[in-house]
Amino acid sequence: MRGDIKTIVIVMADDDPEDVMLAQDALAESRLANALNVVADGEQLLDYLHQRGKYNAENAPRPGLILLDLNMPRLDGREALARIKSDPDLRRIPVVVLTTSKAEEDVFRSYDLGANSYITKPVTFDSLVNVVRSLAEYWFGIVMLPTDEAS
Repeated sequence: MRGDIKTIVIVMADDDPEDVMLAQDALAESRLANALNVVADGEQLLDYLHQRGKYNAENAPRPGLILLDLNMPRLDGREALARIKSDPDLRRIPVVVLTTSKAEEDVFRSYDLGANSYITKPVTFDSLVNVVRSLAEYWFGIVMLPTDEAS
């Protein structure tokens, strides 16, 4: 079933408030109707995905896409990615690594851990808007995503 832009939730795991604000602005500038839920580290991301602690079905709907920074406190993006992709209930959620790291080892390791894409954060706002538009077109307009009911 093809994704519906209005119903797909994006979860962004990033500890940099400025990067989060820029991503929110880029989504708005791109005129995307996707809900963007934000968590600040890998621990919060896993709590969100498992609806633990302060997260429940109402405030933590299952995402259709995860935007994951690698360098976060408590539990970094690499470990969060490994846990997501090793969990049978979560591994089908596409994970796009969106990070400042251009290190070859991070690119290789992210793909080895199951990342669906690896994108270096653009430097300018206009470039970020273009990245967000391209992500939305690809993940919500072209790709077939699994439904929640699929097992």
